[in-house]
Amino acid sequence: MTTYSLSALRAVALRTQALHTANGSEPPAKPENIFQVVDQIGCVQIDTLHMVRRSHYLVPWSRMGNYNPADFDGLMFGPRPQLFEGWEHAASIIPLAEYRFQKPHQRNLREHPTNWYNRWLNDQVKKDFVPLVMERVRNEGGLKVSKFESEGHQEGSWWNWRPAKVALEFLFSQGELMIADREKFQRVYDLTERVLPKWVDTSEPSVEERNRFWVERGAKSLGMCSARQAGDYTWMKVTKSRPHVETLIKNGILLPIKGKLADGQTADLVIHRDNLSMVEQAADGAFKAERTTFLSPFDNLFWASKRDEMLWGFHRVLEAYIPGPKRVYGYYCLQILHKDRLVGRFDTKLERKTGTLILRALYLEPGVKLSERLVSDIAAAMRDFMSFHEAKELVIERSEPAVFGKKLMASISTQ
Repeated sequence: MTTYSLSALRAVALRTQALHTANGSEPPAKPENIFQVVDQIGCVQIDTLHMVRRSHYLVPWSRMGNYNPADFDGLMFGPRPQLFEGWEHAASIIPLAEYRFQKPHQRNLREHPTNWYNRWLNDQVKKDFVPLVMERVRNEGGLKVSKFESEGHQEGSWWNWRPAKVALEFLFSQGELMIADREKFQRVYDLTERVLPKWVDTSEPSVEERNRFWVERGAKSLGMCSARQAGDYTWMKVTKSRPHVETLIKNGILLPIKGKLADGQTADLVIHRDNLSMVEQAADGAFKAERTTFLSPFDNLFWASKRDEMLWGFHRVLEAYIPGPKRVYGYYCLQILHKDRLVGRFDTKLERKTGTLILRALYLEPGVKLSERLVSDIAAAMRDFMSFHEAKELVIERSEPAVFGKKLMASISTQ
């Protein structure tokens, strides 16, 4: 059995994640190409952190450069939607063609609400509140939580916003409601029958069919992976994903291969049969990863457990949820991808009032040579990143090593 080189594995991983295209060679930043990115990688995670643009906007930027986020929103909430908000890896934006795979989870929640919801519903007043919220949405159209809060009702009244939020989320999780819009990131809830396009397949798969689809989707989107990582892509426990991986291997949909990892060890991996020719081409040098970009800490590239370490010897961290004194890199770090290597990271914040992008800390990975080409490529990506955020000025507060920040600033100023 052929053992594929680390460079071939990286090239395939980045190509299947749409992270291989050289800067400036991307398809036009049109809605159909934004959709193609989401469809290729399966879904995009939604997160509330807002130091720069939210993560679900960053993921397409990383792959295609500057685009209009309103075009992304239009794919969810426009007159001809192709994406919806649901649950897959986490709270995610997903192609509508895959809506049917939400239904087993929705059914399970209707028949067996989580312990948290059960405790909430044990209060008869709150339980009675759910159909009242549903009736208001039915009669009034899409509603935000703030609609309930803004009507002058006091704490403890029927329309107190806290139970309204729980009721709306309860109905959303069960599939009775969908997200019809976002206003300043606040969800607008409306009846599924009014939001879901008629063309969408709503036939309900079995749980087994859903899980197998997700495992296959994960393996394909990752390019190649360890057997357990195929399920990691949708946060599926290995006890659930393992029999599906075995079945997919038995059916010839997943194929066993061997590959060299970042630590020099050889590992047993699996690859989707649709990707086999790709890894063979990469091994022959037919294509390479050429992109320089920055990756959200929630980027799909990092969804499979320890994949960053396996392929890049890099440890992606999100330190926003740990106390400040315990942070090593900073509150919200973006990773720097240069061609087929993760070469650094930076802790960033956008000052929206002044249009200033602040790098509170900038890091170069140990062993990375600070070449002029590296600096120039990162500077070009940074200028595009600033344009995406409508930032007029860049401030680097700290750089390790210091020369990295100095050279980056000098290169940006001359481009």
